Amino acid sequence: MKLDPFYLIVDSADWIACLVPVGVKLVQLRVKDRSEADLRQEIRHARAICAQHHCQLIVNDYWQLAIEEGCDFVHLGQEDLETADLAAIRAAGVKLGLSTHDETELQTALAARPDYVALGPVWPTILKRMKWNPQGIARVADWKRRIGSMPLVAIGGITAERAPTVLKEGAAAAAVVTDITRNADPVARTRQWLEATKPWR
Repeated sequence: MKLDPFYLIVDSADWIACLVPVGVKLVQLRVKDRSEADLRQEIRHARAICAQHHCQLIVNDYWQLAIEEGCDFVHLGQEDLETADLAAIRAAGVKLGLSTHDETELQTALAARPDYVALGPVWPTILKRMKWNPQGIARVADWKRRIGSMPLVAIGGITAERAPTVLKEGAAAAAVVTDITRNADPVARTRQWLEATKPWR
């Protein structure tokens, strides 16, 4: 499986409507603390936009809603993995991405036979407080050697300028949140990301 090297993560379908038409081909919808009805509406809206623009949509956490709404990719953290029905996910033909932050989590993730694993934070991140120290660029190369042909997603503190560094070290994709969503001009920054990752597309 091949992932687009530019992996955008946003918290609403409105962001997807704004940025996917610019040329984004891989986006994760990560919505928190909303009612089931709101979540379902966000997923439906995001899915419709992504289908129109031939963009791969990955739904974070809500694997049951993703299955019910006909999505084909989910991403789970380690806590979500503990309670997820992997058999149901596979039976629905849904692809699976998993977060990892240390050796133990990597082994847990690999045992679940995901379609990709994510490693982070590579650099310090302002998105959320984490108990893990920054992994560093050397860990990206090490993780890639360990997982072989499985795609690796690097996340945490990645900017358009840093993206080529993780891609050169073997990451299949560089994930981004705040470098775009907190930028004064998110659309222009998205175009910079598209240009920075173009050689790996």
